[in-house]
Amino acid sequence: MERISNIQEMQKRATELRLQGKKIGFVPTMGYLHEGHLSLVDAVRKSCDVLVMSIFVNPTQFGPNEDLDTYPRDIERDEALAKERGVDIVFYPHAEDMFPDGSLTWVNVEKITEVLCGASRAGHFRGVTTVLTKLINILKPHEMVMGQKDAQQAAVVTKMVEDLNMDLDVIVAPIVREDDGLAMSSRNTRLSPENRKQALVLSRSLKDLKKELNEGLDLKSALENARQKIELTANAQLEYLEARRYPSLELTDRLTDRTLIAVAVKFAGVRLIDNILVKHEK
Repeated sequence: MERISNIQEMQKRATELRLQGKKIGFVPTMGYLHEGHLSLVDAVRKSCDVLVMSIFVNPTQFGPNEDLDTYPRDIERDEALAKERGVDIVFYPHAEDMFPDGSLTWVNVEKITEVLCGASRAGHFRGVTTVLTKLINILKPHEMVMGQKDAQQAAVVTKMVEDLNMDLDVIVAPIVREDDGLAMSSRNTRLSPENRKQALVLSRSLKDLKKELNEGLDLKSALENARQKIELTANAQLEYLEARRYPSLELTDRLTDRTLIAVAVKFAGVRLIDNILVKHEK
């Protein structure tokens, strides 16, 4: 497995691979890999000739009071896991090269970035779409895989690729969960044992909500039941629990063909997100 940090070297390598007729798959990550990240590798490994994983903690998607400095990092561990799973190239650029002094250009997707996580994280998605545009330009992939856990991010990036006529396919892979149901996240490691148990309310409330909908309860009542379960959980600070059409992310009060039920909660300052997609049964 290769590790490349220099942008120009990576661009040259990607160009060579395309000229050789190789199909490039791309898994973007911020590192501190877990099984959720590695499942993205599995989702694209068989359909590409060369698999590139980026490991880059993107400073432009963190707000002033967010956890950039404490975000977990371990490049040696990440490389070992990536190699074991079948990654061919790890692209590990430096922040000062990706965003040098004097950078003035941003990529901004409107409207769907202003709801859910975007409502409280000003500039977050602008940072995501800008860095991914840069990474796509550098790596020249044919396929890129995103995780459904970040459902809004997947919708935003898919829309960006479509609107900008980018020549690649976006694959959205399902959420990977711990044995107890908690959605896998690098931030889970920052939870205290007590908060870790309390955080199970996210997946449990979504599971119960889906069951209630299947049993005929209306969406508004099911959402209210889930909201009460979360708000009654110790140390849980609910940021949002909403139902939205997917992938347009329009607010809805009834089930549509694909309805996203998304939740964000802070436990002692650690912000976790989760979601489910519910299909309307006709």
